[in-house]
Amino acid sequence: MRQITLLGSTGSIGTSTLDLVRRHPERYRVFALCAHAQWQKLRDQCREFRPAYAVLGSAEAAAALAAELRREGLPTEVLHGPEALCRMAAAPEADTVMAAIVGAAGLAPTLAAVEQGKRVLLANKEVLVTAGALFMEAVRRHGATLLPVDSEHNAIFQSLPAGFRPGLEDSGVRRILLTASGGPFRNLSATELEQVTPEQACAHPNWVMGRKISVDSASMMNKGLELIEAHWLFGVPGARIQVVVHPQSVIHSLVEYVDGSLLAQLGNPDMRTPIAHALAYPERIEAGVAPLDLFQVARLDFQAPDLARFPCLGLAYEALAAGGTAPAILNAANEVAVAAFLERRLSFPAIPRLVRSVLEAVPAGTADTLAHVEAADAQARAAAHRLLPRHTSP
Repeated sequence: MRQITLLGSTGSIGTSTLDLVRRHPERYRVFALCAHAQWQKLRDQCREFRPAYAVLGSAEAAAALAAELRREGLPTEVLHGPEALCRMAAAPEADTVMAAIVGAAGLAPTLAAVEQGKRVLLANKEVLVTAGALFMEAVRRHGATLLPVDSEHNAIFQSLPAGFRPGLEDSGVRRILLTASGGPFRNLSATELEQVTPEQACAHPNWVMGRKISVDSASMMNKGLELIEAHWLFGVPGARIQVVVHPQSVIHSLVEYVDGSLLAQLGNPDMRTPIAHALAYPERIEAGVAPLDLFQVARLDFQAPDLARFPCLGLAYEALAAGGTAPAILNAANEVAVAAFLERRLSFPAIPRLVRSVLEAVPAGTADTLAHVEAADAQARAAAHRLLPRHTSP
C-alpha cells in the first residue's frame, strides 16, 4: 500500500491521479492533498479520500475548508502556506509524492521530497527548468527515485534501454525525438496570431489541461520547457534533442538508436497512461484509458516546427545553451507574460517578445545554489513587469 502526497490535487494531473487511486484502493492511499486556492474542490476530494492532511495557499482558504470539514465531522487537518507544502512533501508517512504544482512554486516542496529519498512522480517541468543541475544532484545524493509523468518524457523513459543512466555514452542511443502537437494555432499566419484570444489558446485540440500550460502549448513554450527538462532527466545535450510536430498526439515521443532503430511509445492522449506507468513502475496497472484504435487514427503526420511563427521554442534552445540561470529567467519571464495574456493585457505574439526582452535585460549567472536560482527568478519577474508596458497594445 503506497501512501501518496499529492502536490496540486485540484489540477488536471491531480484529478487524473486521484482517478487512478479510486480505481486501485488496494494499492494506494492518500496521505495529503495540496492545492492553491480551490478549497471547495479540495473539500470534495477530502470527503472521498479522507487524507490525514490538506494544504491550501492562503490562511483564508484554509480556514474556510477547515470549517467545512469540522461541520461534516471529517478528521483531515488543514494547513496553509509554502512551509506546509514542504512539510507534507517531506513527511515520513508518505513514500510517494506526485509533484504536479504548476510553475516555479513547485520547486521547494519537490526538492523537499527528493531530500527525503522518496519516490517522486514529476509532473512539474519547471523544477528541472529552473534548477536542473541542483535537482538532479539532490536526486543522486539522497537516493530518490525520479519518474517522469509528462507524457513525452514518460514515453522517452519507456523507450530507453533497460538500466539507462543519464548520458548517451555506451547506451546505443543517438538522439531523442520530442513530439509536439503544434497546439491550436499551428496553421495560423503571423497576422492571424495577433488576433487570437485566451479562450482560443486554452482550447487544445487533443489534451485537457490547465490554462497556463494550454497557452504554453499554443506558443510552443511548453515544448521548449520540455526540451530543457529532457536534457536534465536523460543527460542529453540540446543539439541531440529534435522537436517534431505531430498533430495527432498518438506518438508521445521517440528514441533513435545508433543502429537506425526508432522506438516509440503510442497511446491515446490521456494523462492517466503516464501517471499509471509512474505510479505502478515497474509493474503495470489498468488506467481506464480507451485502447488506441489504429484504424481510426489511420495516419500519422510529422513536420518541423516553425521557429519564425513560434519563437518560444528557439528561446528555450538558446537558454539551454547559455546555461546557468538562463532557463530560470526564461521560465519566470514566460509565467509573467502568460498571466498578462490571460488577463488580456498582452497579445499572443507579444509573449515571446517580452520573454526575449527579459533574457536580454537580466544577465544569466551561476545556478550553484537554490538562492542563486530564486534570486534570478525574482529578478526576471521584476524585469518582466517593468518591461511589460513596452509590449502591450495601445
